Amino acid sequence: RLFAHWEAVASTHRVSLPRDMAGPIAQMARHSQAREPVPYVSLSQHGKCEEAAYEERRYPAGKWACVTMGEPMYEQSISMSFMKLMRYICKENSVGCHLGMTVPVLNEIHLTKEGTKLEREVLTAYYLPGEFQQNPPVPMDPEIHITERAPLRVITRVFYGMTTEETILREISLFWELLGSTDTVLRETYIVASYENPSIPQRRNEIWFICRA
Repeated sequence: RLFAHWEAVASTHRVSLPRDMAGPIAQMARHSQAREPVPYVSLSQHGKCEEAAYEERRYPAGKWACVTMGEPMYEQSISMSFMKLMRYICKENSVGCHLGMTVPVLNEIHLTKEGTKLEREVLTAYYLPGEFQQNPPVPMDPEIHITERAPLRVITRVFYGMTTEETILREISLFWELLGSTDTVLRETYIVASYENPSIPQRRNEIWFICRA
């Protein structure tokens, strides 16, 4: 039942789910309550009518497992990358055990020069749990790279639901309207942060605007 459910979810992303994903899916379901948050410091919150419209945060340097994909559709790229990362998290690593899930998973995107579309290539990144930060398990998949990412300052805003190219471009546009014109953040590179697995329809996401160094 669980596999069939994920298969249906994958089909909405125009991706077919390989049978060898049954094991990682079952493991993820078993460990679904234990999710370690990626550490950060909240620098400021900006509200409108009692609710936080956006927040400024600082994330420390840390080690991430990263995959880059350039499928025809954004949701295909992130699905294919996350399947690779699931296999790595669940067993296909040099310690041969479940590493534990961290949230959010980051998807780094780039806009075309006109700013009307996403570039094909999307980098998907999973933060290694605290116990593996000093000595990251080696991935068996050569397309997964362990990377030390520099400290990051971002302005973040929450949105809910599926993440497609259309919804992301809309969220970026809404966030720019909210912020007004500013030179303090990048205009061509953004991050979509996902907090829940793709099978949850109204899942929580954030759009991150990256502050200039």
